[in-house]
Amino acid sequence: MKYKPLAILPLGDSAAYVEFSRTLDAGINAFVQRLGLAIEQAARKQQLEALRDIVPAFGGVALHFDPDFDGDVLASAAALVEGCLKAGVPEAKQLGRMVEVPVCYEPQYAMDLDEVCAKTKLSADEIKLRHSSSDFKVLMVGFAPGHAYMGGLDPALALPRRANPRAEVPAGSVAIANDQSVVYPYAISGGWNVIGRTPLTVFDAAREAPSLFLAGDRVRFRAIDGAEFKRLAGQK
Repeated sequence: MKYKPLAILPLGDSAAYVEFSRTLDAGINAFVQRLGLAIEQAARKQQLEALRDIVPAFGGVALHFDPDFDGDVLASAAALVEGCLKAGVPEAKQLGRMVEVPVCYEPQYAMDLDEVCAKTKLSADEIKLRHSSSDFKVLMVGFAPGHAYMGGLDPALALPRRANPRAEVPAGSVAIANDQSVVYPYAISGGWNVIGRTPLTVFDAAREAPSLFLAGDRVRFRAIDGAEFKRLAGQK
């Protein structure tokens, strides 16, 4: 199936968002991730150094240009996308890596577990099993650096977000809402239902690869106990 942009929208003065869908569609989401790679290859071939970043989203892709770029941002974005669509965006059987994330689902790390149990009518062990047995895919990274939205949540765990968001959710908190799961990259506000925590550092700007997750990655959560959590976190 060939997709066509619905719109090309400005994002401030130096970025453009090429929109293919206004709703989450698995096929379009996979397509824009492949399109992002095609755009990266085309920009490298054209030596377009002004293109600073390519960010696939749920239903489109954002192109960020150098603030000093003296060209037309929208026209340049349109030309890049049109060229890639005309050349044909390559198919890919698997996009991204497999990332394993250890998670402790014990009560001290699962602030909303009791509430999730009550709403889903499932035991804590069943919630842990269903979450850690699911195959997730990173649909996009956004809201905050390193904050990955992952599709693939077991339908039995699909709950709305909390009515009252928290001012601060601890770093590494693993949470669920609707049909997705997230891992909070650092302590930030949020309204998702927290069912566990990982000892991994999800985002570190000083690392060569700052984010643990990238769009297109496949993710599996591995259940661990409190002792392993402390060991992996370097706690005594």
